Amino acid sequence: EQLVESGGGLVQAGDSLRLSCTASGGGFNTYAMAWFRQAPGKDREFTAAISWSGSSTYYADSVKGRFTISRDNAKNTAYLQMNSLTPEDTAVYYCAADYGVPSSGTYTNPPDYDYWGQGTQVTVSS
Repeated sequence: EQLVESGGGLVQAGDSLRLSCTASGGGFNTYAMAWFRQAPGKDREFTAAISWSGSSTYYADSVKGRFTISRDNAKNTAYLQMNSLTPEDTAVYYCAADYGVPSSGTYTNPPDYDYWGQGTQVTVSS
């Protein structure tokens, strides 16, 4: 499975962005999808995840209420709608895919995910 992210950019605090992650290789509707982010000098951190069916979503506390993850299985694409952005959201955002249910059962563990995109930079200025 190959994942390609898009939609990053430079915005001001309070603005919105929508990231997209398009998959190729088949079987998209069997994969749990997630977004992680990594700020300079920090570890990669879980941001949001969605089950293969789209019926369950999960969020980091830091983005809950501001970010929304969704998927369109017909388009082989997952999305991350980011509202009310702050400078603390500045990071490289990566999408990831894991077949079925992640083995740890938490959706938040990076080693559970088998496929990763190349990342897209999001920069929020104050």
